Amino acid sequence: MKTAVLIPCYNEAKTIEKVVTDFKRVLPHADIYVYDNNSTDGTDKIAKKAGAIVKYEYNQGKGNVVRLMFRQIEADCYIMVDGDDTYPAEPAKEFEKLILNGKADMVIGDRLSSTYFEENDRLFHNTGNKLVRKFINIFFKSNLNDIMTGMRGFSYNFVKSFPISSKEFEIETEMSIFALINNFKIKEIPVEYRDRIEGSESKLNTYKDGYKVMKMIATLIRDERPLFFFSLITLILLIIAGIYFFPILFKYFSKGYVLKIPTLLTISTVVIVATIIFFVGIILHVLKKQHANNLEHHLLLLNEINKK
Repeated sequence: MKTAVLIPCYNEAKTIEKVVTDFKRVLPHADIYVYDNNSTDGTDKIAKKAGAIVKYEYNQGKGNVVRLMFRQIEADCYIMVDGDDTYPAEPAKEFEKLILNGKADMVIGDRLSSTYFEENDRLFHNTGNKLVRKFINIFFKSNLNDIMTGMRGFSYNFVKSFPISSKEFEIETEMSIFALINNFKIKEIPVEYRDRIEGSESKLNTYKDGYKVMKMIATLIRDERPLFFFSLITLILLIIAGIYFFPILFKYFSKGYVLKIPTLLTISTVVIVATIIFFVGIILHVLKKQHANNLEHHLLLLNEINKK
């Protein structure tokens, strides 16, 4: 059974050697891959010297790196971790065990139940993590502790069926949502989180990347729960139409005539548009169910291929 450790990197020269050597020590049988994403500080050379297999992704962004890694690497168990040395290597043994024993398709390294809030002093990062976690858990009726962690384990089936659309740091949230929507087996293991060492800078922009995460969540809800998404838009439009319509209706009953004909025509148009949007949601819902059935068939084929 083959295990691959995947480390996406951009300018992590200060920490990459330690990350590679730590994982080589904990998982000596695993192949360690470092995917360099246009680093200018010699990250790739340091990683290669430490014993990693170095590959390159020239399209900037973590999501682009993960897409290439998942396409290129064949393994039974995948362990993905950031190259900034904020995650310990030791939990990778348990990750590997859960994946290879078939008990999980995705193992989440749960920082938020451990030391994250003590180590991370960036207030808006902490708040963002909590908000995204709460929103996803409410909407998808789940109970995940950490949605955006950078340390995870994956099965072959998960990796080869994950249609990555993210280009940057929203990739972690997309992984979590994809696993929830498609009913993959998820396990969470608390991992000790440590803040970056002095001189090592985070590439995550709180506001810019936070906006991208929220936009990606909305897009996934539209694509994966179209009936809910378009029904919500329909309801909002009908409420707006009702706010303008009922005063006209009351005036008609009290005085017997309608003065605001243009407003009434606009309201009628809004109701027609809302109806069309609702039926679009129904059509997309049916198509999504057919797609889900095709995905299930695809996963069964992957299982058969894996067994052979």
